[in-house]
Amino acid sequence: MNLLEAYLFDAVMVVNPQHIQGMPGRKTNGQDWQWIAGLLRIGAMKASDIPPRSQRALRELVRYRTSLQQTRATESNRIQKVLEGANVKLRSIIGDVLGTTGQGILAALADGETDPTKLADLAGPRIRVSRETLIAALTGLVDAHQRLMLRVQLQHVAFLDRQILALSEEVATRLANFDDALTRLQTIPGVERRTAETMITEIGTDMQRFPSAGHLVAWAGLNPGQDQSAGKARPMRTRKGSKALRAVLTQSGHAAGKTKTYLGAVYHRLAWRRGKQRAAIATGRHILIAAYAILCAPDVVYQDLGANYFDQRDPGAWCDGKFDDSKPWGIG
Repeated sequence: MNLLEAYLFDAVMVVNPQHIQGMPGRKTNGQDWQWIAGLLRIGAMKASDIPPRSQRALRELVRYRTSLQQTRATESNRIQKVLEGANVKLRSIIGDVLGTTGQGILAALADGETDPTKLADLAGPRIRVSRETLIAALTGLVDAHQRLMLRVQLQHVAFLDRQILALSEEVATRLANFDDALTRLQTIPGVERRTAETMITEIGTDMQRFPSAGHLVAWAGLNPGQDQSAGKARPMRTRKGSKALRAVLTQSGHAAGKTKTYLGAVYHRLAWRRGKQRAAIATGRHILIAAYAILCAPDVVYQDLGANYFDQRDPGAWCDGKFDDSKPWGIG
């Protein structure tokens, strides 16, 4: 696309191949260009939306940052495997092994410190376990090759942290003009700064290309699949869409499920009968619809309907086993 834009064409069209295949007419591999040119001449081809070059550059930066974050998580799992091999149960007392306390203890282990008492002295004040439990968890046998692996892995994590920070600063600079939209998006439960940045880079801020919130949800691939024949409905997966947007919305759905809000109620209402993953995807769909409403107007913020919204709407639903999904998105 960047190469075609350099030739200063009046208009560049990108058409979905599935849309072309569905058009009537004869099609042969040797005459594809004639058939496509004929469809273009009669105006039968529907062009896909092409985001501006600045937005495409932001997408590359944000997606690459996400890849580095996934690599960092993988390295954290490798560190945990080395600790398990040395019988050091650091994960059982520290939620984030690569936090401030965790990295301090790991650095001491990599430097050859084996006394669990001295390692326990490195724990910060936020560690809420007894000293005896901490010493017992840090008692292990760390060999020379394991110390070398920890040293190399910590260096890799530090390098990744520097790269992620550099990318985050560049993304923040490029999104300086969208601070208001980023702030309003973060009023949605489960949406943090990086999630809001990903949403803006993936869908943009101009919602005119989406006639409704349903079109945006379908473009993102978060609509539930439909497979019905002879009055019988069979379960289907959601359609294909933006992988990056789907991933952050699913994570936000899980995060919103831990809150006492309307989105948290949506999550728990579905999780017990459909599973946590499907509930997170459905909650992410609600988040995307709320984001559409926020980006459509310059002064709209998220207004929560309350964690007891469904109980107030139908007090007997939980007892009678009735669930009204005719209005699946309640946006305040």
